[in-house]
Amino acid sequence: MKGFVVTGNYSDSPVAYDMGELLGVQVDIADTVSLKSFANTEFCPRYIPELGRDQRVGKGLEGRIVIIASGCSPGLSRNDLAMRNLILARAAKDNSAARVILVEPDLFYSAQDRGPHRYGEIEAERPDRDLQKFDGQPFTALLYAQALKLAGVDTVITVHNHSRKVQALFREVFAGDFHNLIPAKVYAHYIRTSDFVHQGIEGDNLVLVAPDEGAMSFVDSVWEELRYDGCKRMVMDKKRVGEREVSMSVSSRSECGIGELSGEDVIIFDDMVRTGTTIINCAELLRAGRPRRVCFCVTHFQPSDENRENLNSRLIDEILTTSTIPAILNRDSQGRLRRKLAVLKIGKFISRFILQMLGFDDGRFNEDFYAVDMSSQNPRSPSSMAPGAGAVKKA
Repeated sequence: MKGFVVTGNYSDSPVAYDMGELLGVQVDIADTVSLKSFANTEFCPRYIPELGRDQRVGKGLEGRIVIIASGCSPGLSRNDLAMRNLILARAAKDNSAARVILVEPDLFYSAQDRGPHRYGEIEAERPDRDLQKFDGQPFTALLYAQALKLAGVDTVITVHNHSRKVQALFREVFAGDFHNLIPAKVYAHYIRTSDFVHQGIEGDNLVLVAPDEGAMSFVDSVWEELRYDGCKRMVMDKKRVGEREVSMSVSSRSECGIGELSGEDVIIFDDMVRTGTTIINCAELLRAGRPRRVCFCVTHFQPSDENRENLNSRLIDEILTTSTIPAILNRDSQGRLRRKLAVLKIGKFISRFILQMLGFDDGRFNEDFYAVDMSSQNPRSPSSMAPGAGAVKKA
């Protein structure tokens, strides 16, 4: 699409190339910006002037919207990638870009959402004992937001950020031009139209579970999108009893108990998973009710060795995640989990939002707003089924 310039923060970024193709950018990303580094390893990108275009020095991006598609890379740390984002944004603004949009599906430094001081109204009630935990540390999430703004980023788009504090401070720093996209519609559509679970009549065979209070808003969002009268919700009370240990019980706020799960299909929902310990404890408690199937839906899947080992447990029948962390699309990164993992590629979902936000939406992604990636080792994969069978039903 004319007027857009899309770049990644490293060469061959799947997030950037996906975004460029979906937004209809005609020029190859590699011909738009050179992601070069000096011999001393300092990053120094250069936006490449269009051939045959007579332009003034420093005006090569005049009137253009620059989209920095920031994905995670196995070969570069988040620190490296964050610095690249800042320099790319400054290069765009120094060359007269009209607007710089950072698309970072898994927002960097979100876990570092507290420091040794109270910040603004959202932290007004923080107790002193909480402040002591972070004595000597920086409030890195706030620093990152301020650095992005200083570098020239005008708009930040992320997916399912887990920290209300981070969301609040980004909205403040960017004067409201911060957008946290919750893929509830994506999950709901897939649940309704695939054979991931058996919903029953109006969802009466389906239970959506929040493993803690923080995940309840996510469960509610998916429940509302499903529009099933019979679908039930359950929330767990979670208490930490050690660094890697938690105890769980069913909250009184739940619409059903463990004894009512016999034969039901249960889906645990969470925004991120790093070790899998909480999810396995939750699944173990749910299994006591003898459900037919226990599945796990998570937006940000960190494919670490510990995560893969824990979630390979027989307590979990299948895992549904998104492509916010691109490494999960790699079969080697999936490891043995490839047998029970499905990835919803949400490039279209994000691109649709960008087009709507900028007033360019032409309806191209109204019905087709995500894609499914699944190993042939997954029993639900079309390639593992008999001829004529399929993993996706008609909506």
